[in-house]
Amino acid sequence: MEINRDEKRIDEVLSSPILLAERILVSVNEAATFHAECTEVRSQVDSINCMLHSVLRFAGSMYERPVRRIAADVSKNLKRALTLVRKCRRRNILLRVVTIITQADFRKMRSLLDASIGDMRWLLSIFDYDGGGGGIVLSLPSISSNDPILSWIWSFIAALHLGQLSDRIEAATELTSLAQDNDRNKNIIAEEGGVPPLLKLLYDAYSADAQIAAATALFNLANNQERVRLIADELGIPVMVKVLGDSPMRVRILVANLVARMAEHDPIVKEGFGRENVIRPLVMRLSFETYIGDPKPPLGKQSIQYFVQINNEMKRNSNSNHRRHLNSPLSSYSDISSQGGNHRGERENESPEVKHKLKISCAEALWILASGSVSNSRMITETKGLLCLAKLIEKEPGELQFNCLMAIMEITAAAESDAELRRAAFKTNSSAAKAVVDQLLWVVKELDIPSLQLPAIKSIGSLARTFHSRETRVIGPLVERLSHSNQDVATEAAIALGKFACPENFLCLEHSKTIIEFDSVPPLMRLLMSGERTKLHGLVLLCYLAMHAGDSEALEEAQVLMALEGVDRAVAAQHPVLKELIPKAIYHVRMYRAGVHPHR
Repeated sequence: MEINRDEKRIDEVLSSPILLAERILVSVNEAATFHAECTEVRSQVDSINCMLHSVLRFAGSMYERPVRRIAADVSKNLKRALTLVRKCRRRNILLRVVTIITQADFRKMRSLLDASIGDMRWLLSIFDYDGGGGGIVLSLPSISSNDPILSWIWSFIAALHLGQLSDRIEAATELTSLAQDNDRNKNIIAEEGGVPPLLKLLYDAYSADAQIAAATALFNLANNQERVRLIADELGIPVMVKVLGDSPMRVRILVANLVARMAEHDPIVKEGFGRENVIRPLVMRLSFETYIGDPKPPLGKQSIQYFVQINNEMKRNSNSNHRRHLNSPLSSYSDISSQGGNHRGERENESPEVKHKLKISCAEALWILASGSVSNSRMITETKGLLCLAKLIEKEPGELQFNCLMAIMEITAAAESDAELRRAAFKTNSSAAKAVVDQLLWVVKELDIPSLQLPAIKSIGSLARTFHSRETRVIGPLVERLSHSNQDVATEAAIALGKFACPENFLCLEHSKTIIEFDSVPPLMRLLMSGERTKLHGLVLLCYLAMHAGDSEALEEAQVLMALEGVDRAVAAQHPVLKELIPKAIYHVRMYRAGVHPHR
């Protein structure tokens, strides 16, 4: 799928069979035997030569892949014809005896040349958009008789390069049909150069139907790392950023889905999207008709001023991107549209369902972009993304709410691993951080939906090191979830509480006491009788509590020491973390019982 930068120019490729054809025509005049057969060969070669010159006229503006393949096959047949005709020249007696030529040789040669003539006619037919022909050609050249898919793909890609807009839309749609659920066809489309003209069609801001057809085809191709990398290498990322900024909503939905799919399959491309600032238009689309100012005050002067400011920022960013586009290789895509419209009318006239679907797609794209990426997560927090996500969690039930929760889960996971991001985005006086935590707690307490509670609980756990000891409101709901009927929810609650009580948390002593005060020990003891994963994380949390609050009456009443001493050594051996924690926990509990306070 790699592009060979050392390939000959197309005019050089065509000059080789043209030179062979001219040599054959000269050699026919020198033939001393088989005059009639050589004359037929000359007639066939003359037709091929004329068609080669016709194809040469398209050089520089043609789709080259079928030309190179067919020219190579034609050259091979012409070499055979030249060898055969030269054997018919006047020779001495000995060479005539040694070199035996039969009628069968000429019959076979005529068949090969007929196949080359058919291939050349087919080649001219897919390029004849200026000669009254045009349209997508579905006939089969001889060269692809064993693999008709190849010739169809060639024809569709040629239509993308040279056809009228309606032909280009039809070709993109046909490529989508071929690519659906067939990885072999996807590979052929990519290998035969289908990506660049699809990106060019996507860049055409004057036809939403064309952009939709191109985005759909690219989405079907972008389901493995190699093809995703190819799309990115063909300047696909800046094209998508531009389309997200100034295309109709229907187009943006598909492009946001394409961004999510590409980011999911290639971490390098994911970071590339961040560098090209795809996050800003995604957040802007997500916040459309959504108030994302301070979550407490009602809509008023402050929010209006904010929207004026953010819209001005978007305009400046759009103008900057446009200037950069004019001075970059991306300008090669602008054959029809040298500038994009803002499609304000389309946005205002779209149905609520389309607007909602766009938000779902943008939220999913942000979720995938943030996954495992500190830099992308930081960009989301710097573009008012947290406030927007929090507001949508509050107001938009269903798939959009889930996608927003997953995005926050990934952002908080990145913040857990990066202290700088954690301090910048989730400082205690941040209105965005407060809004996020409020919505996470609301989901945990009020929505008894495990698929939503799980990312909310994980997010709170990731933020454990950002909470003060006096901010106990986040611990109570987590302790309540230890008794949840869904074992996954109970397990995630134990994991999250473990991040509050673990030694890496500066406030682990205070948090451990708070966890016990919320009556966590009884449900925690019940978790020890659950499945292996639940039992593991329950034991880890229990050890932390014993280490940091071993003098608690609740631990003594629940006979925690006996429970820890009764843990099967085989179970502890399977989990190195337990092998280390259990002896420490037992030691601390015994010391507290003996009146010794280890922490002093």
